[in-house]
Amino acid sequence: MATIKKPDLSDPALREKLKKGMGHNYYGEPAWPNDLLYIFPVVILGTISCVVCLAVLDPAMIGEPSNPFATPLEILPEWYLYPAFQILRVVPNKLLGIGLQTAIPLGLMLIPFIENVNKFQNPFRRPVATTFFLVGTAVTLWLGIGATMPIDESLTLGLF
Repeated sequence: MATIKKPDLSDPALREKLKKGMGHNYYGEPAWPNDLLYIFPVVILGTISCVVCLAVLDPAMIGEPSNPFATPLEILPEWYLYPAFQILRVVPNKLLGIGLQTAIPLGLMLIPFIENVNKFQNPFRRPVATTFFLVGTAVTLWLGIGATMPIDESLTLGLF
């Protein structure tokens, strides 16, 4: 916790500011006109100039036109869908893959019931919930990293 210095009310300069109504905050400076007229426009113009400079220095190029009849071989979804994509890619039976993907939200819906078994908030005092979380996180990371690799190396992550 930070140490806050209390203002010295016996200071004559501070007492003069308080008489003028300028002592409503610790520094004795009002937001109007100091911040609103001088600091905020500088910050806003600085932000706009940074965005314009980045747009000029590294412009976005127009890619090749899309062809709806030619799908790229290694097309990937957004990064947060990598684990679900990897499940569909690895499981040979697609109906089983859809069933496993349905198990993801069902498992997430079970979390409050697993958490409700133990009233403590300390993860070391909830071994079942902590184990489920750690195993689920490890499997999700494993599947997510594997989704970015070729199919023959995806389950082993190229390690073995």
